[in-house]
Order: sequence, then C-alpha cells, then structure tokens
Amino acid sequence: MTRRFTLFDTTALTFGFAFLYVPLLVLIAYSFNDSQLLNVWGGFSTRWYVSLWHNAPLLTALRNSLAIGFLSAAIATFFGTLAALALVRYTRFWGRPLFTGMVYAPMVMPEVVTGLSLLLFFVSVGAERGFWTVTLAHTTFTMCYIAVVVQSRLVAFDRTLEEAAQDLGCPPVRTFFTITLPLIAPSVAAGFLLAFTLSLDDVVIASFVTGPGTSTLPIEIFNRARRGLSPEINALSSLMLLVVTVVVVGSSLVTKRAALPTR
Repeated sequence: MTRRFTLFDTTALTFGFAFLYVPLLVLIAYSFNDSQLLNVWGGFSTRWYVSLWHNAPLLTALRNSLAIGFLSAAIATFFGTLAALALVRYTRFWGRPLFTGMVYAPMVMPEVVTGLSLLLFFVSVGAERGFWTVTLAHTTFTMCYIAVVVQSRLVAFDRTLEEAAQDLGCPPVRTFFTITLPLIAPSVAAGFLLAFTLSLDDVVIASFVTGPGTSTLPIEIFNRARRGLSPEINALSSLMLLVVTVVVVGSSLVTKRAALPTR
C-alpha cells in the first residue's frame, strides 16, 4: 500500500525547494543586472559577463582553485583508496586503531584547528606558503572522505571474483587493476568528485596556508565581500552553476541510458 501525498507533504516540499533554489535563481537574475548595486535592478544587461572576462585577479583565483582542486583530489584519491583497502582487507595489524583514528580524524576535527596545525607545520619546516602548501593541506583533509566512500564499497565487494582470477593464474597486482579497480571505480570517482568539491569550497584551511599571489576563488570572494561585492561575482557564480547543471544532467542521462536493457 503506497502512501498518498498530502497537503502538508506538498507544502513542506515546496518550501524546501524554494529555500534551496530561490536564492540561486535570484543570483542568476541579478547577474544580468545593469546596475552596480546588487539589490537595485537597473535593466537587463550582459556587461558583467564581459567585465568578468577582463577581471584578471578573479580569473587567476579561479584557475588556482581548479588546479589545486584537481591535483589535491587526484593525490587524495590515490592515498584514500589505499587507506580504504588497508582498513577493509587487513583487519589485524600492529597500530590499526591508531591508523584508523588518523584516517578519520580530519572529518571530525574543526577546520580552524586543522588549518592552524598545518600552518605551524609548514612554518616549522621552512616551507614557503603558496600553491603547494594549499594543495597538501587540501589533500590532507579530503583523503579521509575518499577513504570512507571507497571503504563502503569494498565492504560489500565479492572477493570470490578476485580469488577466481588468482586461481586462473592472475597475479595479485594485475587482479587489482583488472578485477577490483573496475568494480570499485564508481566509488573512486565519487570520492574524487567529493574531494574536488571540498577543495573548491574551502576557505578556512586555505586562508591559513596560502601565500601572496596564490589566492583561491573562495578567499578572493570572501575578501571582496568585506569591501563590497561586485556583480561580476554573480556572473561567475551563474557560470559555475551552469557548468555544474550540465555535468549533473549529462551524467544522469548517461547513467540512465547505460541502465536500459540492450536489445
């Protein structure tokens, strides 16, 4: 017996979606505002998209964020997958409780504490703060999320497939790359995207470990917010929403098409 939608359900769902998406729609609408004031409509115009193209500091911050996000997510995916394999496949080894705690610690530790500890570490070793310190910091705190995502897939993994491959003479390393990795690839990809999103969105940790000339996009927007935001920020945010929407819809269509039975 299926439960019918009530008026309360419809109202709650409507207000929920409105709370989430109406601010985004307002942001997109005001990205076409001709006025420099964010809360005053001055007519339709695309001038801020043209101005954004010539805003060197903002575009540089965007490039820094994308480069740091991709690089840190790739490194974190590699080590996070290895950590997940160690936690699932090797249940008994010396120091496992300590290792488990170190893997999960960044998830529950306040970002201020993480950022401050990384700052003290980089200062103590004499590292120059910049692109690579931000990349290492983001790798540190995103690796645990990938480990959790991949671990959840490995727990339900059918190991008889690996055993069958090894019984047929396939070496362990080749078994991993030909059997295990393709089967856990969706969780690895999901972990990579999660790590990239967390890196692209981070402000607190990056503000501790960044240096001159290596400002990321969230830090650049945060600094401009204290002086007064420009409509160029609305234009940039609208373009990012467009890219995310296209990627999500495209991946959903591909997944749905792949799930259809072949004739």
